[in-house]
Amino acid sequence: MPDADSDTAPLRAVLWDMDGTLVDTEPYWIVAEGELVAAHGGTWSHEQAMRLVGQALPTSAGILQDAGVALDKREIIDRLTERVIEQLGEAVPWRPGAQELLASLSEEGVACGLVTMSERPMVEKILDQLPTGAFRAVVTGDAVTHGKPHPEPYLKGLARLTHEIDGLTPSECVAIEDSTPGASSAEAAGLTTIVVPSAVAVPPELGAAQWETLAGRTPADLARVLLARNSADFVGQARA
Repeated sequence: MPDADSDTAPLRAVLWDMDGTLVDTEPYWIVAEGELVAAHGGTWSHEQAMRLVGQALPTSAGILQDAGVALDKREIIDRLTERVIEQLGEAVPWRPGAQELLASLSEEGVACGLVTMSERPMVEKILDQLPTGAFRAVVTGDAVTHGKPHPEPYLKGLARLTHEIDGLTPSECVAIEDSTPGASSAEAAGLTTIVVPSAVAVPPELGAAQWETLAGRTPADLARVLLARNSADFVGQARA
């Protein structure tokens, strides 16, 4: 971004979640889960589906096994991913304002990274619908040992952006999330986090800023949140 004024902070990078944040794929996952459970003679409630929002795929697979899916975790993940990709072939449900904000960040020279628990084949389906180079770093669920809410995914995303952007620090970055596991991961990685809830409300106790939508939001809005967080951290350190 251009030199910040008194109302903004030097925003240099934004790390995005994908499912539920960039694209509204949670309904696609719920369909895939319900069909898989039904194929194994079980039933899948809305409440059960909500437990999986934002979780790492191996965690979700374990919950589906508990619901009666008699497959190993790898096969569950593959079948879910294949079914969601099939639905994406019919339509990519972008969340309101997401594409516009992504484009605005690019125009202002703010680097973006993607940090998702979806695996590479599905992520490529989404990336194919975006301008080349929209994300300068991509971390997928099959590239980490510990999924969200562990900080590893965001730490890895930050590390990859740091290789791209000389001198980048967490205090110059914002993460955008939609779920409790995702926001917990970003916060634990030391990132200022903005939550735009989709399927499930995120408790304010996490400390993340909360927006109802990305529609109409600008890079300057992100920078103001970053400034507020950095200022609060500075005051806290000064009082310690």
